[in-house]
Amino acid sequence: MRRRTLLTATAAAGPAALLTGLDEALAATPAPTSGLGPLDGRLAAARELYDKGLHGRLLAVLPGLIADGYRAAASRRNLDQARLSSVYTLASSVLSKIGSYERARLTADRARTWAEVSGSPLAAAAAARELAIVLRHQDRHGEAQRLMTSAAADVEATGLRTDASAAAYAQMLCTLAYAAARGGQRAEALAMVEEARRSARRLPGTPPPGRLFPVGPAAVDLYAVGVHWALGDAGAALEAGKDLRPDQFPTAERKARLGTDMARAWWAWNRPEQTARALLDAHRASPGEVRDRPAIRCIVNELAERHPRTTGVRELQAAVVSTG
Repeated sequence: MRRRTLLTATAAAGPAALLTGLDEALAATPAPTSGLGPLDGRLAAARELYDKGLHGRLLAVLPGLIADGYRAAASRRNLDQARLSSVYTLASSVLSKIGSYERARLTADRARTWAEVSGSPLAAAAAARELAIVLRHQDRHGEAQRLMTSAAADVEATGLRTDASAAAYAQMLCTLAYAAARGGQRAEALAMVEEARRSARRLPGTPPPGRLFPVGPAAVDLYAVGVHWALGDAGAALEAGKDLRPDQFPTAERKARLGTDMARAWWAWNRPEQTARALLDAHRASPGEVRDRPAIRCIVNELAERHPRTTGVRELQAAVVSTG
């Protein structure tokens, strides 16, 4: 009971307050936990925290997952090694989300190492994607593109005989497209989006629960919004996202991402009211996606400074502050 109370209280303090505990776990693997249930179930629950945008609660449980992941990997079974890679991949995802890129680089590197040891192509793809995201945020766009090009080729070499591998391939192409767009490679970015669309046609509109890469046609279209925005074409971004709806996406994180991506496009097009409306939609889906992401929080602050009387801006600022 004391441990559960401590985790709840710490999570309420916000993501930044939880980084010390994770830093300690990354510096020296903590002792394994006991009585918290099977690692598979806890890892699935941790992914659900990410999908709900509950970043503080996720950061609180990651040290225990890392400890128990190492204990399991000591078996030297490929599945257990891949599971530890997945723990580090999840850690990298949430760290990138909150802007802690040095820590995200460390965890992505560890995820890649354990994926290589395990021999799992899907674990390797997930880890490579996280590292590419970190490289992109560090303005190392060429390296990110090369990494994702290699990752896509590795997944394609599996034969794409299952929906899981086809989804992984589509995800690699989406991430490659966005990395290329951020690097100013317009032709490659647009070509990769189209290739991802073709690859996603065979996938179900609603990915099954638990899929490592929950990609479908709508998810690719959402990436197209980000690609056009990154290329500096806000009009094309808005056009790409005009028919997308929150109910097309299976998780709160993706529903909110629709709102934040459209908000970035509206903001680039100098439409403060539409920007505020899109961010309010995102906040209703998942407050953490607006509150915890530095780039999105920056838009909220700029709206409050430049357009304090615009419809929706005061409501948005109050909502973000109240959940901060």
